[in-house]
Parts: sequence; structure tokens; C-alpha cells
Amino acid sequence: MAVEYYTVTENEVGQRIDNFLLRHLKQLPKSALYRIVRKGEVRVDKKRVKPEKKLELGEIIRIPPIKLETEVNPPDKPALASESLLVTLEAAVLHEDEQLIFINKPSGLPVHGGSGYKLGLIEAFRQLRENLPYVELAHRIDRDTSGVVILAKSRQALTELHGLFRDGKIDKRYKALVAGRWKHGRQHVTMDLSQEEGTRQKVQRVEEGEGKVSETIFSSLKNLHGASLLEAQILTGRMHQIRVQLQNLGHPILGDDRYGDFALNRKFREMGLKRLFLHSASVDFTLRATGRRYVIEAPLPDDLKDVLINIKINAVERTE
Repeated sequence: MAVEYYTVTENEVGQRIDNFLLRHLKQLPKSALYRIVRKGEVRVDKKRVKPEKKLELGEIIRIPPIKLETEVNPPDKPALASESLLVTLEAAVLHEDEQLIFINKPSGLPVHGGSGYKLGLIEAFRQLRENLPYVELAHRIDRDTSGVVILAKSRQALTELHGLFRDGKIDKRYKALVAGRWKHGRQHVTMDLSQEEGTRQKVQRVEEGEGKVSETIFSSLKNLHGASLLEAQILTGRMHQIRVQLQNLGHPILGDDRYGDFALNRKFREMGLKRLFLHSASVDFTLRATGRRYVIEAPLPDDLKDVLINIKINAVERTE
């Protein structure tokens, strides 16, 4: 590999040089990447830089020759999305303009690869839209959760979205089917949450001050036979926030194989519920840079609609 030179475009303005290199030298271990920066092999406008250096428009980045041990340890080839997945994602685009893309993510698809998954939404979408020079995830939702996911088409849009999420300026709402009859009306729930010791995959409620604060406003949409359909407006974005809060309130989400009631899950499986009944239903926000407001809704998927119909049918049959 020869020396490469890259001119900073608008999409990279404000990005740290280490993050830029991580994106452009994906096969290089982080330790090696920081070493070449520290040794001055990476230059910006012919000057040595620190990893936290923020890029400016028109700067020229020198990337030194990088020798990768691909002959000895060939890297895994990126997984290719199936034609059916690409067709599904194209049909799942809820709205797209020059800055943002909104996808109605199907359940079962992680938002990105890793942790045992070679392919996620973002990798598949980049294959679908190979002509896009830039597309990044603005946030995450769980693999088994369906619904609205926002992608940014520029670095500036991504940075602004991160700021809006951080400042609580994005109204994000979910629909969840929970066990039992919800009698709380509209309830503002605050809980401290923390990852369980020894695992990064499960979250638990902890005493106040011992974890990260999570806030959600729950409202009842419909009471059904043995279950309730709720709207959850999240005010914070903690891992598994809605699922853990509802578990602790005694109304676990149906179909939840981690925090749910397994006996009830089996019962509702007979009514067609084969996955977590949690759906990212809508987002509502205004971009500060343009003043443009986005109100995007993702309809409930057919498999979840069918579950609601089957619950009603089952309730009628019980009364006959």
C-alpha cells in the first residue's frame, strides 16, 4: 500500500482524526492505528497531530503505507445482503430527503453487525445504496424491536441528531403489548438501571444513585383480554429501558425472552406472537440548522396486528 492523501470534505468537518482513521482503515487494529498517529506517520497539512485533532474543511490528510497481515490472517469478508433483504429494506423506507433516511426496521435484524452478527441494517443499506458517499446510524434499537430507525446522509446531520438526542429534543414513542391490565393511566416512570455484573447483555434495576437514571412516560392505548397495549414515550435512551421498567412494574412485555414471563409467552405464542412485542412507532423533531420538522410514523407490522386480532378472537370464544 502506497502513501495516500485525502482532502477533508464537508462530511468530515469536526470529526476527530482517530475516528476518521478508524473508518478508513477498518482492518487495522486500534493499537496500531494510535501508534502510527503517535509516531507522526499520519499528518494533516504536513503537521503532526494528536488523536483528538478535529478536522477542518480542505485539510489534507497523509495516510502512511499500511502493511496488513492479510496473507497470514485473512480478514472475514463482509457479509453480503440477500436480494430479499435488499428488497425488504427498499420497501421499508418511510421517508428520505437530502439529509436523512427513516427506515421501518424489521424485527430480527440488528442495526449493525458485531456480537455474533456479520450483517446489520447499516451494512445492508450501504449495499442497497452504493452511490451514497455517506450514510450512518443516528441511534440504535434492539435487534428484536421493529420500527423507526434514523440514518444520516452527512456528518453534519449526524452531529445535529446526536445533539438533539442528547438534549431530549426528539420525541420518540414505542408501542408495547404487556401482560395484565394496565391500571395506571398515564404514568411517568423513573428508575436507576445498571448492567448486571459479569454481562453486557442484561440490565437490572438498582437503588437510586447506584445506576443511570431512565425515564419513560407510559400511557394506555387499549386493554385486551389478559394484556394491555401501551404507548411508551422515552425521555432517556438507556439500554433495554422500556423492557426493564415494565418488568419491574409487573407488566413485562409479551414475547420478551429475557425480561418477560415465560409461561405467558408460551400462552401468547399460541396466538401468533413469536417475538418481542415492541415497536418503535414514531419520531417527532425539528432540525436546528434548517428549521425543518420531521413527524415520521411506522405502522405496526402485520405480524403484530395479527396478534391483536387473535387476542380479540380468543376473548370472544371464551365468552361463548
